[in-house]
Amino acid sequence: MDIKKTLINLAICLLASPIIVYIVLFAAGAAGSTYEMTHGETFIIWLLMAIVINLSLVKKGS
Repeated sequence: MDIKKTLINLAICLLASPIIVYIVLFAAGAAGSTYEMTHGETFIIWLLMAIVINLSLVKKGS
């Protein structure tokens, strides 16, 4: 297990997560929807999106 690669992958996931969340919220707002989220909800969505991004980036071994 390469610690440096793992930490870089984690940083990429944590940085990409809010960008994707806000793109989705902006697209929903452009379609006419309004969403208000508390700090706790935003934090949970941020972490869950980072997990999804991490799972999509990790190379699966057979």
